[in-house]
Amino acid sequence: MTPPIARLRFAAACLAAALFPAATTAQPRETTAQAPVVVPVFHDVALHFLPDSAAKFVVRGTKAEENGRVARTTVALPDSRAPRRITALVTLRPVPKSDRDVADRYDRAGNVRLALGDGGPDVEIVRFMTAYGGRTDYEVDVSYLAPLLHGRREFRAYVDTWVSPAWRLDFSLRYTPADSFPTPTWAAPLYYAENFNAEQNGGGDSVTVTIPPGLSRVVMKYVSTGHCTDGRDEDEFVSKANVIAVDGVVVARFHPWREDCRKFRELNPYCARWADGSWSSDYSRSGWCPSQEVAPIEFDLTDHLRPGKHTVRFVVEGMRPKDKDGNYGYWRLSACVVGWAKPPALWKNE
Repeated sequence: MTPPIARLRFAAACLAAALFPAATTAQPRETTAQAPVVVPVFHDVALHFLPDSAAKFVVRGTKAEENGRVARTTVALPDSRAPRRITALVTLRPVPKSDRDVADRYDRAGNVRLALGDGGPDVEIVRFMTAYGGRTDYEVDVSYLAPLLHGRREFRAYVDTWVSPAWRLDFSLRYTPADSFPTPTWAAPLYYAENFNAEQNGGGDSVTVTIPPGLSRVVMKYVSTGHCTDGRDEDEFVSKANVIAVDGVVVARFHPWREDCRKFRELNPYCARWADGSWSSDYSRSGWCPSQEVAPIEFDLTDHLRPGKHTVRFVVEGMRPKDKDGNYGYWRLSACVVGWAKPPALWKNE
């Protein structure tokens, strides 16, 4: 026989279930959200300059190019074309020389780019400037390159260093599902130059591009930074106009420039301090700051890049010519074009 106290507890439980069914039958709500997928591309890869033994620090699955300053690898990326946000994750570490020093103290230009292997230019995924001997971490939205970042792809990582050992780099891509994200339907490389200078490109440089039919919006993503071979004045510390023309019509004229470099001094532990009290990392520059990534500038060229073949011309005005010592100013330029088949909801009121 069931004890009286047990019978009372059972009756109370039955009454509670009848009066408050939600309290006893509610179940955790199922979710259909998908977790992000992270694809490692480079892990602890060495970027350095060693002509006699460029492959000295090569890790499995990578190859060395340009005397070790470029590492190349091939990886498989997700094939799904569903809407998603793609983030490039970059970590750059200087190689220690001692407890108080690093092998490369200087700020260097670098990037990770996509090598399509079809004879055209590489697609620059992320451009960055190393710190003066410090570690840097970047998270960069590269969703506009979604039409190119799928399947089996070849990548190149690069740092413009002149010492060995120098830097180590990690790079991966994070794919995050996003149902309403306006994923582009088409993207294509347009231009890539690491040394755009007065001697070779003083009058500008032209390329052609063919725009497919069915696009309602076409933009250009343009990255431009000015430098000099001897670290003084032009074209790094003197503003110069960049001019872009489509089929002979100027569509953009602007001066790449950064005036906020002082904010990042703490990321540059080995920058020099000059007699006037200024720090090397603080100076304004032509489109970049030491320790920072370089964001592309977007130009909406829908009205200029209609379906068909077009000529695009790039000019940098007044570049410093080569002097008697062989030093000169130069620019690092890259561009790609991106298109959407139909306007996302976010643009319906524009």
